[in-house]
Amino acid sequence: MIRNSQWDLGISFVGCGSAMPHKVITNDQLGQRVDTNDEWIKSRTGIGERRVIGENESLIELATEAAFDAIKMADWDVKTIDLIILATSTPEDLFGSAPKIQSNLGASNAVAFDLTAACSGFLFALVTASQYLGSGAMKRAVVIGADQLSKWVDWDDRKTCVLFGDGAGAVAIESSENESGLVGYDLKSDGSKGGCLNLSQSNIFLDLVQGVTHQKGEYLPIQMEGKEVYKFAVKEVPIILGELLDKYQINSECIDWLLLHQANQRILDAVASRFSIPSEKVLSNLRHYGNTSAATIPLMLDEAVRDQRIKSGDLIACSGFGAGLSWGAALFYWHGPH
Repeated sequence: MIRNSQWDLGISFVGCGSAMPHKVITNDQLGQRVDTNDEWIKSRTGIGERRVIGENESLIELATEAAFDAIKMADWDVKTIDLIILATSTPEDLFGSAPKIQSNLGASNAVAFDLTAACSGFLFALVTASQYLGSGAMKRAVVIGADQLSKWVDWDDRKTCVLFGDGAGAVAIESSENESGLVGYDLKSDGSKGGCLNLSQSNIFLDLVQGVTHQKGEYLPIQMEGKEVYKFAVKEVPIILGELLDKYQINSECIDWLLLHQANQRILDAVASRFSIPSEKVLSNLRHYGNTSAATIPLMLDEAVRDQRIKSGDLIACSGFGAGLSWGAALFYWHGPH
């Protein structure tokens, strides 16, 4: 069912930020470890390099930096932030990493929690935060997408290791009586197809006491059926975006920017072609960062805002998709700082 933003209050997008690890891994470097090369990877994915968190970095530090940049752009006092949501599938603490970010920021009045929806996570978290703001229960929220998939990639599996990178991005949103930046959204899940992309726990059991075993707490590397995930994305993303545009009677020609989860350049091109959106309106930074999971959308948004491609009042059609399987779409206007 399509839901929309018909609340008492609107939502305004007022800040964004991002942070990346320093270490760059090129396609040629990966070719020294597995049987692959730069031409093979680029032709199939559009990816040229990716970033990997090193020994003196951490995901929490990157997420904090991205959030701080968004807060700085919004020109907020951190004490006025009510909510922090961290979209991640790779927390540093399984009990939750968002509270540590809240502490690092000094946002002592904010409630903070993690949300897990893999590559759809940022979009799901954005919609979740919008409910609190739109209802009037809260005024200001920071939504972060951050992942460190380098921890869970099998670096000897050339089918998956070429795809993923680490990174963080964030947006600052606030409730508004005068404008509604979030036009509408739709979110979906299909757990029957979850086996196409997963990061499952191991099935190792160890002796505990006589006659009793316990499961060892560890996870297997990322498993992915690339062709199935590709077919899922090129089918479902145009459908959900098309339904959303029809719902709000918006012609695709009115879209200023198409902002999709950065998974594969061929997926971006296929969706753009479906709506006759010219390539210059398709936002892509896959070449430099690869698939950073929940971070891709806010990372790309921040890049395009800061280089002034995205301007105040621009209409953005956005979609996230990935493990679960899960997917969603949103239409929103970028406002920028007041």
